[in-house]
Amino acid sequence: MQMTDFFSKQCCLGTIGLILAGFGTLFAIFWVDILETQIINELKLAPDTRTYDMWKSPPLDLSIEIYLFNWTNHEDFLNASSKPIVKELGPYVFTEKPDKVDISWHPENATVSFGKLSVFHFDAEKSKGSLDDVITSVNIVALSAAEKVRWENYVEQKKVSLGLSLYNQEIHVTKTAREFLFDGYEDDLIEVAKQMSAFSSDIEVPFDRAGYFYMRNNSASLMGHYNMYTGADDISKIGKIGNWNYGQRTEFFEGHCGMINGSAGEFYPPYLKKDQVSFFSPDMCRTLPFDFERESEVEGILGYKFTGGAKTIDNGTLFPENSCFCAGECMPSGVLNISSCRYGSPVFVSFPHFYAADPFYLDQVEGINPSREKHEFFLTIEPKMGIPLEVAARFQLNLLIRPSTNVALYQEVPTVFFPVLWFQQKVLINPEMAADLRQVLALPTIGYICAGVAIIFGVLLILWFPLLKLICGTARSQRERDVEREKRTPAGPDGSDSPLIFTNGVKAEIKTKPHDKGSCDKEPYN
Repeated sequence: MQMTDFFSKQCCLGTIGLILAGFGTLFAIFWVDILETQIINELKLAPDTRTYDMWKSPPLDLSIEIYLFNWTNHEDFLNASSKPIVKELGPYVFTEKPDKVDISWHPENATVSFGKLSVFHFDAEKSKGSLDDVITSVNIVALSAAEKVRWENYVEQKKVSLGLSLYNQEIHVTKTAREFLFDGYEDDLIEVAKQMSAFSSDIEVPFDRAGYFYMRNNSASLMGHYNMYTGADDISKIGKIGNWNYGQRTEFFEGHCGMINGSAGEFYPPYLKKDQVSFFSPDMCRTLPFDFERESEVEGILGYKFTGGAKTIDNGTLFPENSCFCAGECMPSGVLNISSCRYGSPVFVSFPHFYAADPFYLDQVEGINPSREKHEFFLTIEPKMGIPLEVAARFQLNLLIRPSTNVALYQEVPTVFFPVLWFQQKVLINPEMAADLRQVLALPTIGYICAGVAIIFGVLLILWFPLLKLICGTARSQRERDVEREKRTPAGPDGSDSPLIFTNGVKAEIKTKPHDKGSCDKEPYN
């Protein structure tokens, strides 16, 4: 009966141990696949997912910091021996509330179409300066008019020259910060051009006021129409831009430079590699590449840091494949010619203070001090899930002033890439989101630990009785050897079983202590 109970217990524990060990092994093998499937399903963009809420209206505190350059010696500009001197003012800080509008889902090709809308409010407390600050800068209206006819015939150029003279246009203009930024300012030339556009299809005037951020506040039209992949059919395509303004290429650059590709700027695919990421910029009408620099930790999370370098802002000087971005005029590395994208205005984009640019640009203006810490463009992305951890988007707007033979106002000006402003948008993952992300990233390790515990515990249950039998069997063998040794010990001088030892004539008898039965002796197999 005892033997039957013993084998029943052994069989029961062994079965439980086998189940635990098997479950732990299978869990260890398939846990990562199960987890990845679940994460991928959560990452896909759809109306009923958590990702959708974060995409449509990000729960982060967003802001834009704008720095304006005040031209302090504009009266000496025509003096060949005098460089333009600029003084940086700001930052003028605006809070941003982004949203997606006109959302339309396309399940047939796993994309979504939308417009980007942002509402900006001036943050006086965080700003250094007032929107009523008076600033002198380049007269972009007059400069754009002169550039518009640069390659036209003599008569057309003289018409513009006469118009600039009649309306008392100067090379510089003095306005308030609010007028240069979101509010814009009126100009007689714009009004005349709008009237003329009614009679000529060659004249395009998209704005009724001049201002670098005019029409950007509470409007989605300036950013264009987006079409982006949701990752529903292929998670590696999530966030990738499908088309922009209903096309897969722009009309502003030739060849592969006109192709619309890269990320739409908000999602990146999971399991990112250490090579390169890129995103499409509607402001520049082109895709910008960023190279992997190093691994970086943000809020306790390891990420890949990608930075903008020479290739990002090269027009073909250093990288011949970028020559199609020249738009007909190749400049030294460090600025991007986006004139064709800005209605013909001579607008060139660089990193702030011409950071990472050819010294050619730094030598033209005084008051420029590039710094990697302040002016580098970078983004840090968690590679396993493709979530941006930290972003510092920084760009500078420059206007090209150069001589124009038949436009009197610009006949004797020097050639200068003039900085007018730079801005930065910094985004850092908040502590709550970082904590959630750390938990998700820890799940594979937690799963393996649980699987390991199950396997170890299961193996112990399977081997419990065999190990106990081995231990007890060893102990029993040792007792048997002790008993056998006692039997072989000779009898004492008095005939007793115990040996006698005589010490100084005194007889001492050694008694053997009977062995207590241990727990092993109580087992059924004994």
